[in-house]
Amino acid sequence: MRFDWRRAAAVARKEWFHIRRDPFTLALALVLPLVMVVVYGVAIDFNIKGVSLAVSDSDASQASRRLVDTFDSSAYFRILPAASPAQAVEDVVAERAKAALIIPPDFEKDLSAGRGARAQLLLDGADNATVAPVSQYAATIQTMASERIAGVDLTPPYTLRTRFLFNPELNSRWFVIPGLTVVIMAILSIFLTAMTVAREWENGSMELLLSTPVEPLEIIAGKAAPYAVLGAVALSFVYLIARLGFGVPFAGHLWVFALGCAIFLLTYLAQGLLISVTTRQQTIAMQLSMLTGMLPSNLLSGFVFPIASMPKFFWFFTMLLPARWFMVIARRTFLEGSSLLQLRVPFAALSASCVVMVALATRSFRRSLE
Repeated sequence: MRFDWRRAAAVARKEWFHIRRDPFTLALALVLPLVMVVVYGVAIDFNIKGVSLAVSDSDASQASRRLVDTFDSSAYFRILPAASPAQAVEDVVAERAKAALIIPPDFEKDLSAGRGARAQLLLDGADNATVAPVSQYAATIQTMASERIAGVDLTPPYTLRTRFLFNPELNSRWFVIPGLTVVIMAILSIFLTAMTVAREWENGSMELLLSTPVEPLEIIAGKAAPYAVLGAVALSFVYLIARLGFGVPFAGHLWVFALGCAIFLLTYLAQGLLISVTTRQQTIAMQLSMLTGMLPSNLLSGFVFPIASMPKFFWFFTMLLPARWFMVIARRTFLEGSSLLQLRVPFAALSASCVVMVALATRSFRRSLE
């Protein structure tokens, strides 16, 4: 029996009626993307500012005050005076401060004698997210403070001009929000479709569906179609909020991005159906969908942690994940304006994952029916 679009459409209408009677599904598909974009877009900021700095100035000289003023005048640190070095360390231990600056009593005297003055900067190493940026800020401030204290211009005889391509302001939202399309689509497509066939088996309605002359591929297409529409609507919301609400630029071709979205959505819809067919239980299907959909898209796709800094095993393992390749497509089309030819490797890998996942879902569904 050949594939009949009319039978697939009938299954899709049946699934749409289920969705309309389930407010949770509609809320998850339409409200969750809006909440995630707003929360992630506002809360996540890789540009660290206002770091609390406990300062113990035991010298109280003009030179030490200039050093403290240099830290204070920058937007990166917020000064918390400490009565003693022990108090400054205690502020870091008690998490009242992220760092401590300790200036010894003979700071200006050592400068005047030409021995080279020393001050100590203690950083909270338990918070790896702030250690590297704070260290870079401190190195820059050290140069500025040396000029102020010595009263001479330490500018090198050459000029090195730095220009940041694609994101000149280093705006974290421009980096985070395009990646959110991957996370949101992964969660919605896998989570929603993983519940469909499992719900049919638990409710006993699968037997009724199988009694009709419908091919397995028609059932799969019919059940996936409504969730593909919901995923496309959710993606449209994310795109509009990114462009209009947060001012994220879109430098690429919209059709290239849409093509990547379609392939990625089809891949994860098929994965959700595969989970649903395999488990036949909504509870287990939900757990597997979160384990195979949400966690990889957050942790192993490059959304938060750079793939290049991962161990070799995980670097190669991420090549098997569709989320890793769609993350590249999303960010490069948004910020770099990459063409389909420039993205041929991510598209080829994503397409291969799609073919494999659809084939596995279809084969598993046929076996399940037998």
